[in-house]
Amino acid sequence: MKRKYTLFNLVFGAAGATLVLFVVLPLATTVLSTPAANLLDALTDAEVLNSIGLTFLAGALATGLGMLSGVPLAYLLARRRFWGRQLVEGIITLPVVIPHTAAGIALLMVFGRHGMLGKLFLPLGITFTESLAGIVVAMLFVSLPFLVNMSRDSFALIDEEFERVALTDGAGPWQAFWHVALPQAWRGILGGAVMMWARGISEFGAVVILAYHPKIVPVLVYERFAGFGLDAARPVAVILIVAALLAFGLLRLALRPQAQED
Repeated sequence: MKRKYTLFNLVFGAAGATLVLFVVLPLATTVLSTPAANLLDALTDAEVLNSIGLTFLAGALATGLGMLSGVPLAYLLARRRFWGRQLVEGIITLPVVIPHTAAGIALLMVFGRHGMLGKLFLPLGITFTESLAGIVVAMLFVSLPFLVNMSRDSFALIDEEFERVALTDGAGPWQAFWHVALPQAWRGILGGAVMMWARGISEFGAVVILAYHPKIVPVLVYERFAGFGLDAARPVAVILIVAALLAFGLLRLALRPQAQED
């Protein structure tokens, strides 16, 4: 019996290690093969620095807008039973399965200068093509499922009895949400927000079709690769990879106390 268990562990361990290596090898090769001098040049390049700042800002704005509507929706999906609930969950997940170049076309049809919302905002001086607003919209569209789904799962794990007790003791729905549900679900919401931000800053397809300019880092990487080759694009790609790794490292640190308590 022990021999079978050992074989089981070896087979599954080898399968898991292969998948981990599949993820780590391209990232590590990209980072380690980039000369420090080239990386330093990229970090002092005004175009790269502006692109990094724009990318992180747009990702933060998209995440903030997503939280304003995504967290309430996640709570409703976790707590309420209503007609069409599963349909709403499916619709929210659609951006994950739709090719992002197709998503960019769809967004352009709505937010372009001749689109329904594009024409509505145009008199206000707000355009979504060649602008920060368009980048935010594209990032919001493709990354919102991560926030909503993780927040919904976090709310669903909370015992509903706590909120019932609060309501019985005289608290209103708003108070029960702010003082009971939200404090217990914040770790999952934070995880969803970081995932949404990371997914947003890595977006290319939807952004390049709807906005393109000003250039975020993924667009800049593609432009430099297409125009000047691998050596020109690699340092910028490394910066984006490192930024994503740092974001997930901070997320792990934020979630670590909960793991220790459990």
